[in-house]
Amino acid sequence: METRWISRVAVSIVLFCVVMIPGAASADEDQVTHPSCSYCGMDRTRFAHSRVLVTYEDGTAMGTCSLHCAAIDLSLKIDKTPVSIKVADYTSRQLIDAETARWITGGDQMGVMTKRAKWAFASEADALGFVSAHGGSIGEFETAIRATFEDMYADLQMIRDKRKKMRAMKSK
Repeated sequence: METRWISRVAVSIVLFCVVMIPGAASADEDQVTHPSCSYCGMDRTRFAHSRVLVTYEDGTAMGTCSLHCAAIDLSLKIDKTPVSIKVADYTSRQLIDAETARWITGGDQMGVMTKRAKWAFASEADALGFVSAHGGSIGEFETAIRATFEDMYADLQMIRDKRKKMRAMKSK
């Protein structure tokens, strides 16, 4: 009898959370539409803090796990004009305009698909707090995207090496 009561309370709590807390049971729309990165396969919900959504003038969109993979997409689609580049705010994980975000390049936090991290923040205070705790430098989107292209070769080598090690471990 007590077990049944505990089960009912647990179910009630879960239902309350699903109904009363927006987003508690579901990802943002872009994560549903683009659940994984087309370039590396990473789960965009797991990497919600670094995800990017690029929308092109023809209405198509590409969701990636990181600025690194978004740069690959922008390079491959050189004849398509992006009309919107949204990036996750590192703190809230909500999508914000990449061009108005405060960008942190570098610091002691490992980046997603890159050695030199590039994080976006909606708030100047959050960006300053991050730099105070983890280092890096504050800049604009252009600084972050330039750094992404500068880092591309070394990052690709790092990714290949990691994947090679992972395959070797699986085959043992």
